[in-house]
Amino acid sequence: QVQLVESGGGLVQAGDSLRLSCAASGHTFSTNYMAWFRQAPGREREFVAAISQSGGTTFYVDSVKGRFTISSDNAKNTVYLQMNSLKPEDTAAYYCATTFRGYSTRPADYDYWGQGTQVPSPQ
Repeated sequence: QVQLVESGGGLVQAGDSLRLSCAASGHTFSTNYMAWFRQAPGREREFVAAISQSGGTTFYVDSVKGRFTISSDNAKNTVYLQMNSLKPEDTAAYYCATTFRGYSTRPADYDYWGQGTQVPSPQ
C-alpha cells in the first residue's frame, strides 16, 4: 500500500507561480514512476508530468512544457510540481499518482492516488 497526500493548491493571479507537493508513505520503494494529473470540471483526467523513481527522467504534457517542473526529494518521499506562468486553462483539481509499471500517461495505469488539491482559476 502507498498513501499519497497532496498540498499546495490555492488562489493565484494570472502569471503567478504555485508549488504543489505530494507526500508519499508506505511501500514507496517499489514504485516506478510518480506523476501529476489534473481534472477540470466536466473534463477527463489529464496527464501533466511524471518523474522516475531515481528522479533522472521526467515527462511533460506539451501544454505545460517550459512552465511546469516536476521534481522529487527521495529523502522526504515527496514529489513537487512547480507551476510558473499560470494560465486560466491550468485551473483544475491536481492529483498525485504512482505506478509500479513503466511510464504512462493513462490514469488507468496508475495504482495509487492522492485526494487531490485544487488550483482555482487565476484571478
